[in-house]
Amino acid sequence: MLALLIQTLGITAPVFSMLFLGVFLRRVGWIDAAFIQTASALVFKATMPTMLFLGIYHADLHRAARPAVLLYFFAATLAGFLLAWGWSLWRVPRADRGIYTQGAFRGNNGIVGLALATSLYGDHGLALGSVLAALVILAYNSLSAVVLAIYSPYMKSDPWSILKSVLRNPLILGVLVALPFSWWQIGLPAWLLTSADYFAQMTLPLALICIGGTLSLASLRKSGGVAVSASLMKMLWIPLLATLGAWLCGFRGAELGVLFLYFASPTAAASYVMARGAGGNHELAAAIIVITTLLAAVNTNLGIFLLQWGGWI
Repeated sequence: MLALLIQTLGITAPVFSMLFLGVFLRRVGWIDAAFIQTASALVFKATMPTMLFLGIYHADLHRAARPAVLLYFFAATLAGFLLAWGWSLWRVPRADRGIYTQGAFRGNNGIVGLALATSLYGDHGLALGSVLAALVILAYNSLSAVVLAIYSPYMKSDPWSILKSVLRNPLILGVLVALPFSWWQIGLPAWLLTSADYFAQMTLPLALICIGGTLSLASLRKSGGVAVSASLMKMLWIPLLATLGAWLCGFRGAELGVLFLYFASPTAAASYVMARGAGGNHELAAAIIVITTLLAAVNTNLGIFLLQWGGWI
């Protein structure tokens, strides 16, 4: 457990260092609102799609995951999405429902979940997590695009417009373009992959600096109740219900462990980028990311301890 705690802190500490760097840079005036808006657009439209393309391109889609695992993960993700959305209809102001729903169901699996899966199960965890990652990216970005479009102040919300917004989403396009390259193992020139990797490496630090530059005590207080509610949904109720469901369905060992880690991951930084791209309450999105990342070091360790204590993983 100590090793897992150190691993978790080793993953979350760089995230927070970039967030606090964004706060510092905004405070001293080295970045401003115009920079944050431009940089967020660059991440959403270019660097993050490139990062997702490379992640799928290098993943082995032929290994590791049984169809039952993929099917359960998608069903549980959809159920978590509907639970968060349903709760928002009852307890969240209309303008914030899309941001709340996305923050409450969308996990940072490409970074935290996959890293912890690899730490626990080595190459098998990496292979299983990578196959799930392809499904994660398609499901999370599609569902997020739908709910953000419905509550966006300027995006149309009829079915055809929503479908077009999903298909035009740069993050989804990055995944869809990568799938045939990964499945049929189509090679690309080494210089092109190296250049794309340089470009993609800007994604996480730039996105996190933009989030940090947006944060303020006033915005955290303003988003407090809604942000805490979304964070508890993401870090407590959805992992608990989804992992219990996986256990009842008979999943054990690495499959159950990786499923838990994916459901218990903190809210993805991409949710801030998409919220800003949809013209939503990006301050609320940033607050949810910060709170869930803080909670991640506690709930992942506690969950793994309980699952190991029960002999299920």
